Amino acid sequence: MTYLQITKENIGQEHICCALGAKQYEQAVRDKKQWLSERMEEGLVFYRLNDRAKVFIEYLPAEKAWIPLNAPNYMYINCLWVSGRHKDSGHSKQLLDKCITDAQALGMDGIVHIVSKKKMPYLSDKRYFEHMGFQIADESAPYFELAVLKWNDEGEQPSFAHSVKSTPATDNGICIYYTAQCPFAVGILEDLRAVAKERGLPFTAHLLTTREEAQAAPSVWTTFSLFLNGKFITHEIMSPGKFAKLLDSAK
Repeated sequence: MTYLQITKENIGQEHICCALGAKQYEQAVRDKKQWLSERMEEGLVFYRLNDRAKVFIEYLPAEKAWIPLNAPNYMYINCLWVSGRHKDSGHSKQLLDKCITDAQALGMDGIVHIVSKKKMPYLSDKRYFEHMGFQIADESAPYFELAVLKWNDEGEQPSFAHSVKSTPATDNGICIYYTAQCPFAVGILEDLRAVAKERGLPFTAHLLTTREEAQAAPSVWTTFSLFLNGKFITHEIMSPGKFAKLLDSAK
């Protein structure tokens, strides 16, 4: 089975894997397509399986990534996702090879990607990337790690930006930082707001609309990061029911 590159020319007609067939996320998917189109002007590359499935990779130069990251002359993988019946079929390696080939053709020093210390939703399991030759170069509490595949020993060692280790969220109650990169994050916000309101908690959602804002964010996971009274709680985009349980246990 072949892979299709999504470009500015065909993104309007092609699916982008996220939220396939879910009508409640249609606007959020359109928002992501717009976000992707703008990033493609900055070097973002998107490949997906030429099938109606959630099998894709998206990557761009790390300097252009919407992440608090110091990784000059590296490629940053936004997302590598293989799900459903296509798992264990070699797609992860083939998609990763496309990223490696493009990065080397551009004379880059390596590739970086955010993983987790243990298996968690929405984050890559570091065991696969370590199997592919990546090494952990930095970490950010409570469980984020920066995986690096480096082929130029003289290249700079990547790290998370200082902001994620020193800048707290400033709003009381629930404070969420997010981008349009993930339709699920955008689509669930109002449901979470309603849960917080039921419990009398202030609720603030900060949409990061520029790369500069994202690179100065208080969490490395700018797709969706939830704080409670200034303390990071989770990156997980959760259902209203799970969110309610989280708030009740936090009390």
